[in-house]
Amino acid sequence: MNDIFVRTISLPHTVRGVTVIDDEGDFNIYINNKLAPSQQREVLEHEKRHIHYDDFASFEDIRKIERRAENK
Repeated sequence: MNDIFVRTISLPHTVRGVTVIDDEGDFNIYINNKLAPSQQREVLEHEKRHIHYDDFASFEDIRKIERRAENK
């Protein structure tokens, strides 16, 4: 529970990454395998910030959530 699993998979070009919580409460981060390694690392850090801020339970405006996750 609350483990983080990271996978690179083929996603549409417009999707850099996404995090999904599974039935066990683990976080599954999927990163677009079409991105350069440096971009994949940036996406991983971005998704980890979503986990850190518990954005999955938030009712805040999505623009605010994404801005917060972009701040390093």
